[in-house]
This record gives sequence, C-alpha cells and structure tokens, in this order.
Amino acid sequence: MLEEVERWLRQRSWSAADRPLDQLLAAKRAAGTTVSVVLPALNEEATVGEIVATIRRELMSRPESEPGGAGVPLVDELVVLDSGSTDGTAKVAAEAGARVVHRDAILPRVPALPGKGEVLWRSLLVTGGDIICFVDADLREFRARFVSGIVGPLLTDPDVHFVKAMYDRPLAGGAAGAGAAGQGGRVTELVARPLLNLHWPLLAGFVQPLGGEYAARRSLLERLPFPVGYGVELGLLVDALHTVGLDALAQVDVGVRLHRHQDDQALGRMAAAIYRTAQLRLARGHLVRPRLTQFDRGEEGGFVPRTAAVDTEERPPMTEVPEYTTRHAA
Repeated sequence: MLEEVERWLRQRSWSAADRPLDQLLAAKRAAGTTVSVVLPALNEEATVGEIVATIRRELMSRPESEPGGAGVPLVDELVVLDSGSTDGTAKVAAEAGARVVHRDAILPRVPALPGKGEVLWRSLLVTGGDIICFVDADLREFRARFVSGIVGPLLTDPDVHFVKAMYDRPLAGGAAGAGAAGQGGRVTELVARPLLNLHWPLLAGFVQPLGGEYAARRSLLERLPFPVGYGVELGLLVDALHTVGLDALAQVDVGVRLHRHQDDQALGRMAAAIYRTAQLRLARGHLVRPRLTQFDRGEEGGFVPRTAAVDTEERPPMTEVPEYTTRHAA
C-alpha cells in the first residue's frame, strides 16, 4: 500500500507552475471545455470581493471597453452562492463582478439545510461548466493560481477527474509565510488524516484532504452524494476514490493559504461531522443520529453544557434529481 501511495505522489502531485497559463488556454480551446468557479459564501463581505476581482481580472474574458482589455478566458462563469448572509456579502460580490445566487432560490421544492455541502450540491443546478472549481470565500491575499493550478490537470489530462489544492496553512494571522506552516489544519491532523490512513490508506498522500479549494469534472460530481455540512470535503474525496479510482485523483501545490480560523468549539463540531461522515461510509445501515455536547464557562461559575446535532444529512447524486436531469437532457 505504501508503495502505491508513493507512486501516486510521484505521478499525480504537481505544482501550479508546472502548467503555464498559455498551455491551459490551448488545451481548453482544443477540447472546447468550459470552466465554472463557485464560491460558497456566508458573511464573507471582507474577503469575497477581492477574490472575485482577482479571478475576473486575471482569468476571465472582459469586454474590450473595460480597463485591461479582453483578459484571459480560462474561467467561463463565476458564481457566488450565498447561503444566507446577513452582511453585505451579496452586494460586494455582485459589485466585484460575480453572479450571485441565493441558496434558497435553487430547487425551492427541497427546503435548504444549513451547511457548506448543501450549497456546493445546489451549485450544480445553476452552473454550466464541464469543470467545476470550488474556492472558499474567506481567503486573504488570494492568488489566481488557486484556480488555474487545480483546473490545470483537468484541462490537460483526460484521465484526471478530481484535483485538490495543497498548500502551507499557517495558523498565525500575519503575512504569507508567517507562523508555523503545518499548524493551520488542526482538524485535518487530529481527525481526518488518521481516519484516511486507517480506513482509506490509498488517500494517505493528500496533503490537504479537507481543503476547500478543489476542482472536478461535472460528470463525476453529478454522480456523488454530498454531505450537507462540514463533512463534504472528506465525503467527496472518499466517494471519488471509489467511483473513479486513485489515478483519477490528483493534487497541486498552490503556495500559501491564509484564511479566517475557527475557534475550538467550531473545530469540535467540524471534527464530529467529519468523523460521522467517515462512519457513514464505513457502516451504512447501523446508524443513530448523533449529538455533540461541549462546555462553556457559566456566568456564575461552573460549566454549562451546549449540545448540538452533528451534521449527518446527505444530498443524493444530482443524476437522481429530476430538475437536473431534465435541464441537461434539454
């Protein structure tokens, strides 16, 4: 097994610099492939505008009347999927040039559930690209290579179906390179990586298995179930392995990822959801709906329990949704 992982690391791990932009554009034109970028967003007005502006400026075609000319047409559509923001996220994203779609406007016959995976699943219904690239909306000092890097293998190698970004992830909040590179993925190191190594050792080579930046062919994503909450990244990675095999998966080094870090209690809820997502895939049919109890210091001393349900809901593959199949048949 170790030898197989080492072989995969040699053959399916790249740097964003390995595929220059002109090579990607040539491959895109030759194949007629279209690319959609989706930013799931919840109260990200401080960062979403710059991400959208960078993608539009460096990776999208623009009218020649706009400053900078026609741009580079790597990305065909850019969608910010708002999952219920109460700040100015939608306004900022639209002003920066994204198409903004509210989660509740998609597939209204199915009431929306809270969670990141829910909006990623619904995004398949409002995008048209052959390749779909997901980017978290809380990134700071965003660089276009986060998109071009992970889209690259899908444009140049027909055998690749799913690509994750890998990066240094400093815990410190300063400039790129500040802080310890490996300390920003606490749930990855304490929960996800042990689970993958123990139960899906073929996936042990992924540097950032829970990272929010990844791209995949629509033809794969539409066949996968989507956990609605924090477990979506682990669920998609494991299910992609079982659907298309290890050699159809890849990862690309895009540098340094800076973003807002969660507090310990949020990380606890994330860890529980990720563990539950793994458990669902290991023991389907023998399940109870779990809850997680955490503790806060009370105002009068002592500890006060706070109990929340662990995300366990999953959405079916899009090929099982009539609205989706009707649209694509048309």
